[in-house]
Amino acid sequence: MNKHILFTFLVATVLSCSSRNEKTDKGAQKIDKQVSELLAEMTLEEKINEMTQDAPANERLDIPFMKFGEGLHGLWYDGVTVYPQAIAVASTWEPELIRTMAEQTAKEARALNITHLYSPNLDVISGDARYGRVEESYGEDPYLVSRMGVAFVKGAQGVGDEKFDENHVITTAKHFVGYPENRRGINGGFSDMSERRLREVFLPPFQAVIQEAGVGCIMPGHQDFNGIPCHMNSWLLNDLLRDELGFEGFIVSDNNDVGRLQTMHYIAETRKEAAILGLKAGVDMDLVLGKPLEAYAYHPSILLDTLKKNPALVPYVDTAVSRILKAKYKLGLFGSGSKAVKKDTIVSTKEHQKHAYDMAKKAIVLLKNENNLLPLDKTKISSLAVIGPNAVEERPKKGTYALLGGYSGLPPFYVSALEGIQKKLGKEVKINYAKGCDLLSNSKKGFPEAIAAAKKSDAVILVVGGSRRTGGEGVDRSDLNLYGVQNELIKAIHKTGKPVIVVLMNGRPLTINYIADNIPSILETWYLGMHSGDAIADAIFGDVNPGGKLTVSFPRSVGQIPVTYLERPDFIGSGKGLYKDNDKSPLYPFGYGLSYTSFEFSEPTLDRSNIAVNGSTQVSVDITNTGSVKGDEVVQMYVRDDFASVGRYIKLLKGFRRITLEPGETKTVSFPLGFEELAILNAGLEKVVELGSFTILVGSSSRNEDLATTTLLVSE
Repeated sequence: MNKHILFTFLVATVLSCSSRNEKTDKGAQKIDKQVSELLAEMTLEEKINEMTQDAPANERLDIPFMKFGEGLHGLWYDGVTVYPQAIAVASTWEPELIRTMAEQTAKEARALNITHLYSPNLDVISGDARYGRVEESYGEDPYLVSRMGVAFVKGAQGVGDEKFDENHVITTAKHFVGYPENRRGINGGFSDMSERRLREVFLPPFQAVIQEAGVGCIMPGHQDFNGIPCHMNSWLLNDLLRDELGFEGFIVSDNNDVGRLQTMHYIAETRKEAAILGLKAGVDMDLVLGKPLEAYAYHPSILLDTLKKNPALVPYVDTAVSRILKAKYKLGLFGSGSKAVKKDTIVSTKEHQKHAYDMAKKAIVLLKNENNLLPLDKTKISSLAVIGPNAVEERPKKGTYALLGGYSGLPPFYVSALEGIQKKLGKEVKINYAKGCDLLSNSKKGFPEAIAAAKKSDAVILVVGGSRRTGGEGVDRSDLNLYGVQNELIKAIHKTGKPVIVVLMNGRPLTINYIADNIPSILETWYLGMHSGDAIADAIFGDVNPGGKLTVSFPRSVGQIPVTYLERPDFIGSGKGLYKDNDKSPLYPFGYGLSYTSFEFSEPTLDRSNIAVNGSTQVSVDITNTGSVKGDEVVQMYVRDDFASVGRYIKLLKGFRRITLEPGETKTVSFPLGFEELAILNAGLEKVVELGSFTILVGSSSRNEDLATTTLLVSE
């Protein structure tokens, strides 16, 4: 490119950016003016009515309604595309897949007149699989959750000139903040953490979606921080969220949580007091599912007289209503004529269903494959047993499939594991199906049929795990073994001597020690969405080479919890930081996943091995497919500050990339190393890069044996 062309290009770029910024500023000024004028016309009662979710349209002033919907992995409605559950989506380690999913979900939402999604869930799982909502999260690492969260928000809300247009919606990042850090693994339970842990682990995803994607809405958590419930915590919602992080959208309560300042936290004596506490802290919208009057806090029957008697409170109401009206203007709802959600409408399209299928194939994690039992060669078997309580699920008459996970809509179709295998094999191989047992039952009366099916088959597919009935919101556990008699069923089938493949369909890590020790091949599939069975069959028979990686660690026992790769150094005195009676390492670690091929990593190299505090470099590694089939590998980079002024985690994920390699092919993957990758929070909780050596670890999982290292020096 010659200098004249380069100069012209730079000028055009600057002018384009300047024009876009000017257009954005003028648009914001126009909305501010419209909101101010409208607010002046509203009665106090109309303002209060506006501060509830799904506030009905104000006919007098032509204020439109803004309907919310859940959108974690597709909408929570009938006739929608249901993608893999969040924990499965994260197992792809491909943020762009999530971005496309969110774009498609937004289009389906708009088709139903839904413009406000209560997603994504940005909770970083703290190593406690008892917690039922593990499945709703992207995993146990703040960097990974951040990348997935930003992708979701950009996809659903749009970026640039497309932001909040007719194909996009407002998203809600939840639950602000530190929600999974509860003491008993119980949803909404008591939590207690330092500000350091809050900032190091739980805050980064929220900061990322605010500063990189401009998320439009935030939902606080049920719990408290430092003794102050999140829904009345002005430090959290004003000092931290708005002033420090720069959040400019509106805050919606979690269900009933303003009222729960009275009924759960026992701080307010009345709902009126609860409402005032929420308002003053900056909660703009009161979410009360089902709208029972006795649960409302922001309601004219509670607030109207109070506001009239105490005009000093009215500015809090004006601020809240202004934020909500701005959102409606940004979404283009004024003048749209939209007054109700469309129902009995199928909005799922073939394009969206294909993407759901593609995601499902990339989400599967191969945990074990002894003697390369997988993939099965269908030309070498004449019969196959498909056994287990999760192999089949009939279309429900009410609600949706339990094997889709929480916050799932009802898709036009669902392919079970059995159906997927049947489609894959056709009439070439005889399939012997037996349920074996029910998921929640202790009855073994189905065992004889299952054992007989196994004995007359060349191999066995055992489909076990959990469902929405054993996990999800409000379904927390004190035990992580397989429910019911599933483990006994697995033992009985294993005793037949037939080759067994276990397919796990579940929403949380389980203690599967017997399976890990005795079953030759294990696939972790989580909840794979409407094309579950198709993707599972593809993996079993080799049409897909599993390339997913775990984003949560698997414990060996419930007594080991919390188990996460985010660890501090072990004690070096009595006990040596070990359990007396068990291995303290995870059964399967964060970032782990096998393949039907093999990969070789070179030693990592640095462009520059010595940089200044404000300098940067990059680390590179060559990855070669040394096997005989095409496969995907997720290259992961971790960083450790070797000697620092404060205690810190042994290593932190700071980069990842999924690549596809043909047999014999080599690719070079590079990651930047600069302030964001090297910084820690010092004693004053300031983000700084300190002088000294840093260990850079690159490999295929968080396990030390899967990582190669190099050393970077930061000097003056």
